[in-house]
Amino acid sequence: MKKQQKLGKRNTYTPTDASQVCSSVVLSLNREETLGEQNLKTSSNNLDVNQHQQTGGIKSKVFVLNKNGEPLMPCKPAKARHLLKEKKAKVISCKPFTIKLSWDCEHNIQNITLGIDAGSKVIGYSATSKHIELISGELEIRKDVSKKITECSMYRRLRRNKLWYRQPRFLNRTKSKKKGWLAPSIQHKVDTHIRLVGKIKTLLPITRTVVEIAKFNTQKLQNVDIEGVEYQQGQMESYDNLRAFIFCRDNYTCQICKKKEGIFDIHHIIQRKDGGSNRPDNLVCVHNSCHKKFHAGKIKHIFKKPNSYKDTAIMNNIKKYIVDKLGCSYTFGYITKRKRLDLGLEKTHCNDAFVIAEGSNQIRSTVKNMKQPRRNNRCLQKNRKGFKPSIRRKRYKIQPNDIVEFKGVEYVSSGVMSYGKYVTFRKNNNNIKYGKCTDIDSVIYGKGLFTNTEVIC
Repeated sequence: MKKQQKLGKRNTYTPTDASQVCSSVVLSLNREETLGEQNLKTSSNNLDVNQHQQTGGIKSKVFVLNKNGEPLMPCKPAKARHLLKEKKAKVISCKPFTIKLSWDCEHNIQNITLGIDAGSKVIGYSATSKHIELISGELEIRKDVSKKITECSMYRRLRRNKLWYRQPRFLNRTKSKKKGWLAPSIQHKVDTHIRLVGKIKTLLPITRTVVEIAKFNTQKLQNVDIEGVEYQQGQMESYDNLRAFIFCRDNYTCQICKKKEGIFDIHHIIQRKDGGSNRPDNLVCVHNSCHKKFHAGKIKHIFKKPNSYKDTAIMNNIKKYIVDKLGCSYTFGYITKRKRLDLGLEKTHCNDAFVIAEGSNQIRSTVKNMKQPRRNNRCLQKNRKGFKPSIRRKRYKIQPNDIVEFKGVEYVSSGVMSYGKYVTFRKNNNNIKYGKCTDIDSVIYGKGLFTNTEVIC
């Protein structure tokens, strides 16, 4: 008998009930008229290769709370169905699916480590026990907080300018003088990390929490050879102002037409409306006429965009606040990188969190990607061209991003119209239909964390 040849590059489709194999996720194969699919790429059939795949994984567990509301070890969906059928438990949440026992049971729990890969845009989290990873995913943090605050300040200043008289206010900026004060956008990121850890602790009996911290040297990232006194000198040493430094650095030469004669102006490579700063790397010298033609679209030029160190500055501020607030353990980025490379894992936030949670050979769980929605819409008046201003008189029950059930099908709500009489449904980011609010059967509020997506259900 010939020895069976081992496949290394191509593999046939395997059952989805195996824990360490990858299956097909092509949607077109689910249709009856489709008999095959072309140009498919499959992974190796070697179990050692597929052991640490972050895609796929085991089916999500059902979270269990005891009679007093304390978290227990999660169970399989089959066991949860038996408990619900025998009326020994009741459902208290669908996103994520959580049940609460109605009888006193023993409080036997295992050691569970929660790993948090902190970030300024995306947070990775993973909770592992000795043999299995119970939950893992990535949370995308809101990025519009600073922009919303700027708009709010603009509207507030406009209202104040319309007043005939306003009493003087002095020494009212006391928050910035308090110890530990953070800007509202950074404070929101810190609160999101703490809120995420608190939410997971209400679902799982976490015994240890580990957060990855790091200290970035921003000046070293810009200039590798900087040392000693050079840290205090900076780029603009011996220059009167920023404008003079930019003109001298560019040798009084327009960076568009490369000519020296004429009246010069300063151009932002990344515009202020797009989040650009006044750093010297983001400013160039251009002619006044070229500047106007460039913004009018009459001439085109591609500038080299500078490196952004905004995220590094944010992480230098928030990580120490997260560790101090949670009172948890911490690790460093180079340790996480070394362990991740030893396990042969891809560079992702959820894989980093898995390593931070002391993961090694545990069975991986399904990765869930979440996006943090806005809780409240404070817009009171909406001006539409050709229509009179629409002024909100009350807060409606159904808000955007809520999950509603209409005629037996779940949709994501885009909001209401006609003074709350109709609700607009959205599917795949497209508005598809609308229906009367009286025909809505159930509503799952899509605000905060673990909502809007099937995170654990």
